[in-house]
Amino acid sequence: MSAADVTRARWQGVDWWLLAAGLLLAAAGLIMVLSASGIMAEKFYGGKYYFFQRQSVFCVVGLVCMVACAAAPRALIYRYTYFWLLLVIMLFVVTAATPLGVVINGARRWLHIGPFSIQPLELSKVALVIYLGYFFASKQDKVKSFAIGFIPPFAVTGFLALLLLLQPDFGGAAFLCALLFLMCLAGGTRFVYLFATCCAAVCGAVALVLHSPYRFKRFLAFLDPFKDAGNTGYQLVQSLYAFGSGRILGVGLGAGRQKLFFLPEAHNDFLMAVVGEETGFLGVTLIILLIGILLWRAFTISVRQDDLRDRFTAYGLTLILGIGCLFNLAVVLGTVPPKGVPMPFMSYGGSQIIISFICLGLLLNYSRTAGLRTAGAPAANSGGVAVGQAVQGGARC
Repeated sequence: MSAADVTRARWQGVDWWLLAAGLLLAAAGLIMVLSASGIMAEKFYGGKYYFFQRQSVFCVVGLVCMVACAAAPRALIYRYTYFWLLLVIMLFVVTAATPLGVVINGARRWLHIGPFSIQPLELSKVALVIYLGYFFASKQDKVKSFAIGFIPPFAVTGFLALLLLLQPDFGGAAFLCALLFLMCLAGGTRFVYLFATCCAAVCGAVALVLHSPYRFKRFLAFLDPFKDAGNTGYQLVQSLYAFGSGRILGVGLGAGRQKLFFLPEAHNDFLMAVVGEETGFLGVTLIILLIGILLWRAFTISVRQDDLRDRFTAYGLTLILGIGCLFNLAVVLGTVPPKGVPMPFMSYGGSQIIISFICLGLLLNYSRTAGLRTAGAPAANSGGVAVGQAVQGGARC
């Protein structure tokens, strides 16, 4: 078989709708990053294309990673399940305990390597999903038990969340916990365990908010941002002003005013506010439509996997993108307290862009084997349980 035949076989069956949606979101993100960051880049870095050029480099690196992940043998990825977890833990420790870790806005969340920064949180999402996919696929016969089906995944996730809280990164810890909860629902963990854990998590979150004046002020600002519009509620108020001024068609691409040093993080976590101002309801609707296509195809790919580990892992990768989009939109629209959650594929930042493309590449990898099972044939999974049972009986007590 020639090299061209091998390449053609590797890309046969790839979900092109999924690929197109991801690439269009990344392209829209590049345009909006250029529009949102030009003024800031020119003032502080001497050139209005500073952030755009860096984002372009991140996208190129992400595309390379996407192609590699789409073509990589899954056995190679699965073989290093625990290595990925150990690597993430090491990165968290290096960030917290060495000069390579950089404090920005009062939090030590970034690891500087040369001219670039790495946020270990983004890597931890994929590492956790690969581990949870392995766990729920291999422990299906014991997933209802407390000692085997409950403690290991919650201990691993809890340890990673604790490392994030020490940075501090409350939003990142909440993201990992949301990943765990939704994968447990599909994996078959007893609902009574999930309910008790959710109650404990809510009590812990309330305690963290009450015992931190900064978090308490942010929470009150979320409830009524206009009450303290010049201080704790400032960012959310400016975001709402941006959406409100956009109306139906927007004020025009590049003509937005909130990015003129009114809206903090305009090119980063609050990029969607600039989208709302400059492209209006129509532009935001198109972005949400692309997100909908992306998640629809990704969920379809996960459901159609024959191997149980493939199904759980693809489902978890879809959750990384879905939760990221949901949390980001919820923050910029003021429906949850402000937290640093970037919009996948769009917000400025190397770590999140590259991880988004890695998730897309792995999902494209899984799309090659989606829907290949013939009617009436048993699902081939490591636990010997029919694939459909994993979802249908996922959260039964």
